[in-house]
Amino acid sequence: MSDARRSLDDRIRRLAPPRVGPFRADAYRSRLHEVRAAAWLGIALGVAFSVCFVTGVISHLIQNPLPWFSWPARPAWLYRVTQGVHVATGIAAIPLLLAKLWVVAPLFWTWPPFRGVAHVAERLSLVPLVGGALFQLFTGIGSINGFRPWGFSFPAAHYAGAWIAIGGLVIHVGAKLHIAARALTRSSETGSHLPAGAPVAADPLDAAGAPAAADGPRPASPVGGLSRRGFLWTVTASAGAVTLATVGQTVQPLRRLAVLAPRDPAVGPQGVPVNKTARSARVAEAATDPAYRLAVEGRVGRRLSLSLDDLRSLPQREADLPISCVDGWSASGTWRGIAVLDLLRAAGADDAGSVEVVSLQAPGTAFRTSTLDRGYLLDPDTLLALELNGEPLALDHGFPIRLIAPNRPGVLQTKWLTRVVVS
Repeated sequence: MSDARRSLDDRIRRLAPPRVGPFRADAYRSRLHEVRAAAWLGIALGVAFSVCFVTGVISHLIQNPLPWFSWPARPAWLYRVTQGVHVATGIAAIPLLLAKLWVVAPLFWTWPPFRGVAHVAERLSLVPLVGGALFQLFTGIGSINGFRPWGFSFPAAHYAGAWIAIGGLVIHVGAKLHIAARALTRSSETGSHLPAGAPVAADPLDAAGAPAAADGPRPASPVGGLSRRGFLWTVTASAGAVTLATVGQTVQPLRRLAVLAPRDPAVGPQGVPVNKTARSARVAEAATDPAYRLAVEGRVGRRLSLSLDDLRSLPQREADLPISCVDGWSASGTWRGIAVLDLLRAAGADDAGSVEVVSLQAPGTAFRTSTLDRGYLLDPDTLLALELNGEPLALDHGFPIRLIAPNRPGVLQTKWLTRVVVS
């Protein structure tokens, strides 16, 4: 290192920190601001974020499939599980993230703020990690509760944010893995206190993993008398409590405990919740028009134009299938209608490679259309449903006819059908 560079580094290290707010030497007195607690919370948060990321990518690929990706029709309950886990782990991550940020808060205020190129890179990696995590949790919780004050597309932004956050997580794990491993392999009775705003001579952790603070050891003052173990168990209990209070929207035996869930899976027309009503979709008039017809067209032997009476006269099939919403709730129902495969046979198109169903909603509306690949077409429980739970479909559930298929997101179970296009 040149003399000029060494001199500059020495001057930076000698800069006196501000003695206000979080830069005060006694700003963080709790002994829980230490590496071992941070490491355990980091592991829990990393697991929650990783599971949430993987299940979220699966959901995105189902809705926006790439050429190499194929989602099976069976088992019928699989998407119900993956998306329920996605939302549950996202909710559980909230108390974990808040606790982690509190424990490592002193590191945000170390002085000097930058101590070389490597430290600058490490600090900058926190921007996508912390910023991305907060963005994902805020928009995700807002979306499942119907609070969407932003003007951007939530699915696109949430997907991009997931990659930003997970990229920051990978960088952060690479930078901190040796520190966490060292802290977790020491005796549980010892911990490495994180430095607050006091000036430091070098890295906050010395070779032994203990902080090197110029002001000497800080008073040990646990939060409310909690030990590290008590603190971690409290955070774990909080994560478990918020999960238990919401997961009942998809795990039926826990429904009565789901006091914080945005949806009760048993409340809605015909005992099944509704996200989009016919009024909000602006299809009520067209769906109830006596002149309604369902067109079957495209690569068919004969084009069909079917009235509601025509549809009711076709062979009917009944299936018990869940509606599994991307918002994390799900509810089972008994659906009755025409198997898509039977309809294709009637149109002379039973060798179809795929089928697109089209809603009465206006062109350009999100999820107005949905595509069924060959795997879904061959499944006998892929239905164009006319009834739910023994009654004609309610208008908000897609009257006069809707798609219902196994193992499929609710946004792809297209309602208020007007066309079936075979290719």
